[in-house]
Amino acid sequence: MSALMESDLHTSIIQSLPQPVIVCAQDGSITFANYAAEAFFHASASILTRQKLSDFIAFGSPILGLIESVASRLAPMIEYRVQVGTARVIEDRVADVYASPIPEMPGHVTLIFQERTMADKIDRQLVSRGAARSVTGLASMLAHEIKNPLSGIRGASQLLEQSATGDDRALARLIRDETDRIVDLVDRMEVFGDERPVERTPINIHVILERVKLLASNGVAKGITFSEDYDPSLPPVLGDRDQLIQIFLNLIKNAAEALERTSKPEIRILTAFRPGIRISVSGNSNRVSLPLEIVIEDNGPGVPSDILPFLFDPFVTTKLSGSGLGLALVAKIVGDHGGVIDCDSKPGRTRFRILLPVARNTDISQAEDQD
Repeated sequence: MSALMESDLHTSIIQSLPQPVIVCAQDGSITFANYAAEAFFHASASILTRQKLSDFIAFGSPILGLIESVASRLAPMIEYRVQVGTARVIEDRVADVYASPIPEMPGHVTLIFQERTMADKIDRQLVSRGAARSVTGLASMLAHEIKNPLSGIRGASQLLEQSATGDDRALARLIRDETDRIVDLVDRMEVFGDERPVERTPINIHVILERVKLLASNGVAKGITFSEDYDPSLPPVLGDRDQLIQIFLNLIKNAAEALERTSKPEIRILTAFRPGIRISVSGNSNRVSLPLEIVIEDNGPGVPSDILPFLFDPFVTTKLSGSGLGLALVAKIVGDHGGVIDCDSKPGRTRFRILLPVARNTDISQAEDQD
């Protein structure tokens, strides 16, 4: 094989890679970019190769120091979970960056970007699902060990309220009200201890979403503008109608509360078919496809960045009076349906995205036979 043919083959291989690959000189000048890098940086190779990497990533990024270190040490290095923001793309992406020197080109470094967005979201969701299930034992203990004495405390406070006067009566009423609040919290936690299989049937997800929108627009989200972008060709989801309503009503209620101080509050509901997303789940040796995507988006102030990674964990909340169980329950129900949920948030846009499996033909046939 001639040197020219071998060079063309190497270039073709690099161009076919799905990961962004660029070659930089030690001063940061870009000398090569593959097709994936063009899409990643939202610029053509001709534009990229006329500029430096510092023109496309944030000032002070560890990637710039990585190039200098690799070029001087002549040894490959890796930076994990680097924020890669560009002037053309406002939203930051998280990526692992692999850097390696090129012996045939002294002073030049190859950079390969492995975006971690989807992997991190799914990992985080699976961790959150486990955290939600870890509340099961605590919920059972609370139900059996706390609710009984609470009923006695409530009964005693009622007797005191009947015989007390003035400030004492108000204090007895306070004891009763706070006892009721604790019982309500325990009742909500008991849901996490319910390990019964979900009875699921094929359901048109748009029927669920329209039902939720009708309930919300006349209740918790009254006065907020709704918009929809539905994929009308979506196949049915295999789910429990009431639980699916609970999921989306909870998400829209949270969005509405976040929009209280927004001048033009809007909630968008989007659906799409996303083939290619497959994950491994416990109890199933095969990877499960999750092609149904449902997004609840609002234009509120966003979720604080320090809370975002733990948003679906129990007792994590951004509300002053919140219990922190609402999203944990949503994560549990989504997990019981074989799906995952994640959240992207920045000021002016928060997106909760749920991925669910489709109903199989056998499920649809069984449902039709029962009808």
